[in-house]
Amino acid sequence: MADFFEEFSRRVSDVASDITKKTGDTLEIQKIKSNVRTLKRANERDLADIGRMVYEKFQSGEVSDMDYVTLCEEIEKQVRIQYHLLPEEEAAQQNPAAQDAEEEQE
Repeated sequence: MADFFEEFSRRVSDVASDITKKTGDTLEIQKIKSNVRTLKRANERDLADIGRMVYEKFQSGEVSDMDYVTLCEEIEKQVRIQYHLLPEEEAAQQNPAAQDAEEEQE
């Protein structure tokens, strides 16, 4: 009977040890996944910043690469459409530069 309790105790201890290890592994995996998500968000933010910088250069006439010009013209077209859908006062408050660009093209 003592052997039974010793074996039972050893198995319970082994199971508890396995659970602790798996919990630790799961926490480590979650930390890694969280770090990956953080890095992806930072990359998306940096890419958006690069795009914003290129667009600002386009607006000031500093971009001549036709690939960028085409994309920037599409952005301007979408901005104009967006602001035409808003009431005039609200559109001017949100983006006065878009209104100026539109007036220059007319």
